[in-house]
Amino acid sequence: MSKEIIRIRWHGRGGQGAITAAKIVANAAFESGFKGIVMVPSFGTERRGAPISTSLKLSKETINDLSPTESPDIVVVLDQMILSEVDVTHGLKPGGLLILNTHKKLNQLDFKDLSLAVADITSISSQVGLKRGIVNSGIIGAFAKASQLLDIDVLIKHIEAEFQGKKPQENGNSARVAYEQTIIGDK
Repeated sequence: MSKEIIRIRWHGRGGQGAITAAKIVANAAFESGFKGIVMVPSFGTERRGAPISTSLKLSKETINDLSPTESPDIVVVLDQMILSEVDVTHGLKPGGLLILNTHKKLNQLDFKDLSLAVADITSISSQVGLKRGIVNSGIIGAFAKASQLLDIDVLIKHIEAEFQGKKPQENGNSARVAYEQTIIGDK
């Protein structure tokens, strides 16, 4: 992606770690030469488990727009069940990238005019020794593979730093396995 500003919107549930995932990507992006980084969480008094979203903007230059992302280039979804509650593709640019944590195959999903990347992050997290439902580290691996914006090793370094004392190697391994198992296609 060679756009001036790359707009990413993350969808998850309260307590799932969408905001933490965006923060980890922001830190890795800064280390990788992105000087313009804006993160705008969007949540209120929602209870744990309620749908939340956060915006992340990346640029090689300063970003002056601090508003949430309305027209993302990339949408990352941590919980496939949100698809029945929230229009995650709202505003996603034609040809945009949708990254989805799902057990479904590409041909089982119906998203037109989008690039689609899928991985069963929920299963991966359990396989690597994380509690079921801990998907934010894994989704970062899927993001790395699908977007090709940041090196997976840089992201894993930041994941392990974020989760120091909370299974850092397992979280890093979740990202690596998700990176390897992410399937990308056009719909």
